Amino acid sequence: MNVKSILVEAAAALKFNRHRSLLTVASLAWGVACFVILYSYGEGFGFALRTSFQAVGQDLVLMFGGQTSTQAGGERSGRVIKLETADSQLIRDNVPLVAAVSSELQMQDSTVVHDYRQQNISVRAVEVPYGVIRNMTLTSGRWISNEDYQNKERVAILGGKASEKLFGDIPPDGETISINGLRFQVIGLLKNKTQISNYNTPDNECIFIPLSTASLLKDIKYPSDIVWMPANPVFRQQAIKDVRTLLARAHNFAPGDERALQLIVFNEFMKIIDTMSTALQVLLGLIGALTLAIGGVGLANIMLVSVTQRTREIGVLKSLGATRGAIRFQFLVEAMAIVTLGGLLGVLIGWGVTAGIHTLPLLGPIFKDDSGNGDIHLHISRFAVISSTTVLEGIGLIAGLLPALKASRLDPIEALRYE
Repeated sequence: MNVKSILVEAAAALKFNRHRSLLTVASLAWGVACFVILYSYGEGFGFALRTSFQAVGQDLVLMFGGQTSTQAGGERSGRVIKLETADSQLIRDNVPLVAAVSSELQMQDSTVVHDYRQQNISVRAVEVPYGVIRNMTLTSGRWISNEDYQNKERVAILGGKASEKLFGDIPPDGETISINGLRFQVIGLLKNKTQISNYNTPDNECIFIPLSTASLLKDIKYPSDIVWMPANPVFRQQAIKDVRTLLARAHNFAPGDERALQLIVFNEFMKIIDTMSTALQVLLGLIGALTLAIGGVGLANIMLVSVTQRTREIGVLKSLGATRGAIRFQFLVEAMAIVTLGGLLGVLIGWGVTAGIHTLPLLGPIFKDDSGNGDIHLHISRFAVISSTTVLEGIGLIAGLLPALKASRLDPIEALRYE
């Protein structure tokens, strides 16, 4: 038998048993579709978590003073270390591995008034680079400029929820508000953040003003904290070391005293987020893989039954000169044809379902954010397609090989006598 004859025989066999073949194709297609859809969901879930966590800042390092635990420079241990506003400029001038740095003064429950509305809102007095460090995106208006900062302009940027409290649905740009009795002009509206990580008050509920202008309200020598970001994540640890060394000299404490200068490196928490998303992807992938494996077992059973039912046919082929290799090849072609068709159909179903659903709500309803940033976006994954089809072809090869070997080893005389 030549290759063409084998292919014709395989096609005829599949056509003759078309109901059984179609059911097997459908079961394999369902397995592939489940794997693709579930993996897509896991990938979208992980992306939503990472995006929402990074809303606090792409590579944020939060720094505030503490209390010394060792003696240094003739000073006693237990001394309180207070960071100063001047420290941010000191870092800016002496640590090139720091891309941006800003002091931050938090004024909790400030009295903010617009017309007849009065609210207690957290106000954050910050420097110009703060917007870059904290991933501040505006829906309208602009961020604090260098001129605003130098001239102590009375300007303010509102978070989404802070704006709702003061203005309702009215655009706040250009309007005037009063903060602790001092009048400010609103120059920008912060885009709502779907933010699962923050410190103190979420950004959506805050008002941001220049730190220099805050000196008209209170003393700004000692900020609540200093925020900064490294020039490159690769150099993050070296940047932390350089900042510690610089501030240790400035405030006379030991560079290795971690209690004297406390740092929260938000990127380190990303390991937890990544672990959670990876665990979910693995779990969903295993569920999809099990569904796929069930289809493979079904294929093996069908092929074994096919060998039993076609015993006399195999005897006829062998008596006409068909070799063992030709018999093996025919059964393998039948198995691989079913598997390939099932895989293609499964990928198409998976693509259709993910494209049809596209987005599933996750964090958006919680944060009242209709931008879709915190939702699960389903996109068919190239990895899921390649891995599922590769595994499926492997299953088809194994499921087809065993029956093919059994069929090729049948004695033609005994096969012809089989009832």
